[in-house]
Amino acid sequence: MGPVPLGGATGPSRSGAPPAGAFFLPLRPRLMTVGKESFRKAMGRFATGVTVVTVDRGDGHVHGMTANAFSSVSLDPPLVLVCIDHRSRTLPLIQKQKRFGVNVLSQHQRAVADYYAKSTQDHEAGHRLGIRYSFTKRGAPLIEHALAQFDCKLAAAHVEGDHTIFIGEVEQASLHEGRPLLFYGGKYHTLGAVPH
Repeated sequence: MGPVPLGGATGPSRSGAPPAGAFFLPLRPRLMTVGKESFRKAMGRFATGVTVVTVDRGDGHVHGMTANAFSSVSLDPPLVLVCIDHRSRTLPLIQKQKRFGVNVLSQHQRAVADYYAKSTQDHEAGHRLGIRYSFTKRGAPLIEHALAQFDCKLAAAHVEGDHTIFIGEVEQASLHEGRPLLFYGGKYHTLGAVPH
């Protein structure tokens, strides 16, 4: 539903353009009581990229978690944050290893996002999907062919509600060409074109 005219305007002309001198304000938003579902729906209006947080399990395997709760925090020093649910298997691994990777996925990596959205991961299935890792000199596993990769040293952790906010100091970053995988309204999306 679009904006409504104020100040005695008669509405759009036959051409679809607003009359001269008209100005518009948006309709009143639909208000919701803040519960889990309504909060999730409201947050779903915020479009994000899609990342996978990766950490070395220490047994020759890598554990990952799909996340869109990722943000930059500081340029000097370079800091990022990720928010991890307390029920996630990723949380104790980051606490133990003190290092993790963040991988920004491309539009061709939707299957990768789905794979890491599962709480348990079949490494043979991941291999069949073509998921490959490279390890930094400091030991962070990074997903090959991601749009951007961040090697993070754990700098701080803050417990808030049902999540822990991990602050990572970025010690290495790399980027590749491509288009991002996006998440909006509970669904994956892609860009029509990349601005230059």
